[in-house]
Amino acid sequence: MPSTASPFAERLHGHLEPTKNGSVYVKPQDMEWKPSQFEGVQIKVLYENKEAGELTCLLKWAPGATLPFHKHPEIEQSWVLEGSFSDHDGIARAGEYVYRIPGSLHETHSAEGCVILAIYRKPNVFRDSAGYDANS
Repeated sequence: MPSTASPFAERLHGHLEPTKNGSVYVKPQDMEWKPSQFEGVQIKVLYENKEAGELTCLLKWAPGATLPFHKHPEIEQSWVLEGSFSDHDGIARAGEYVYRIPGSLHETHSAEGCVILAIYRKPNVFRDSAGYDANS
């Protein structure tokens, strides 16, 4: 007989208490920008799980900075906070959002400079490295 389990089979019951230290508050304004391995691109890491390959960060691009040709092994999500950046498919300006599908390839450029919030499920793969680590 087919399973009739609800997608909400796990429900919260009884007396509930919040998880102590279950929320991690990050203050990007108190963090220093660090160099990435790419000229003109700096980073503030907001969340990272190296084992899973997950990374949420702020990236600050100098005017004219280009991120070399790379592959997105999983979805990449970017929200532009300041300025703009572009690739062969279009341009994302302040307040706009773009995502890259798994397996996609491109080069990205920022003519005017930008600050973006980027969310990665796996690090970008470049010709000789992966991710944004300055030591790569």
